[in-house]
Amino acid sequence: MSRDFKVFSGNSNPEFAKLVCAYLERPLSSAEVARFSDGEISVEIGENVRGIDCFLIQSTCTPTNDHLMELLVMIDALKRASAASITAVIPYYGYARQDRKVAPRTPISAKLVADLLTAAGANRVVSMDMHAGQIQGFFNIPFDHLYAAPVLVDHLRTNMEDPEKLVIVSPDAGGVERARAYSKRLGASLAIVDKRRARANVSEVMNLIGDVEGKHAVLLDDMIDTAGTLTSAAAALIEKGAAKVSAYAVHPVLSGPAIERLENSPITEVVVTDTIPLNGKAQACSKIKVLSVSKLFGEAIRRIHSADSLSSLFI
Repeated sequence: MSRDFKVFSGNSNPEFAKLVCAYLERPLSSAEVARFSDGEISVEIGENVRGIDCFLIQSTCTPTNDHLMELLVMIDALKRASAASITAVIPYYGYARQDRKVAPRTPISAKLVADLLTAAGANRVVSMDMHAGQIQGFFNIPFDHLYAAPVLVDHLRTNMEDPEKLVIVSPDAGGVERARAYSKRLGASLAIVDKRRARANVSEVMNLIGDVEGKHAVLLDDMIDTAGTLTSAAAALIEKGAAKVSAYAVHPVLSGPAIERLENSPITEVVVTDTIPLNGKAQACSKIKVLSVSKLFGEAIRRIHSADSLSSLFI
């Protein structure tokens, strides 16, 4: 007999977990995740999980440390309750930007988080559009890396007027591979914004590689944090003659002055996914549109449980 499976959620994004469960046509399993008076995390799994495959949905978004600790404690609770397997489903993987030493005496926090998840008892990790794909190699357990591309490309294809008038733009050199993949699927051209600082204490000069004049420029990134790079790139695109600028990103971190910068920028629309729930300010921003990737995660969970291939979801 094949084992049953159950889906649990922490407090980071319960609405997303409910959407995943709706796709899977099963209820979200019961777990109480609370706090002691001193702030310590208290977890109690409300259902029998002995011999059952458990999927735990939790983004490590703000407050990052609280949600990460919730995830670790819930994994430990499931392990001690004799779950057959524990898959940590992390739509947004926090600390991913710290994937290498960028200066002397600095940590590689993305690797530390990977070690913590493994030590806590996770048997598999599922995440989406990691800031650096090589973070998968930090894990000694199976890692499934999903992409929001099917959802974002479908939205772009539905809403674009003319592929010849569309240009996919990488806001920095690090995102060129992603932008190239999208432009290839859409039959659009490619451009790259190159930021350079001539010398210390001199403002950045935005150089543009590619032709955007008279075109609809789509800035593409894995996340929007403070939106500084994105809005600066948008201004440079307008200066170079772009007719319209919109932005697509997977993870709406949107911290600090991000909303104010987006509101005051020439960007007409910001399309993101629901890997991170929007805060109040972001919800009130008329430029932001949210697309759901819950079906992708739901299908991934279904296939992992039934030992089917996930390859078609990576495209």
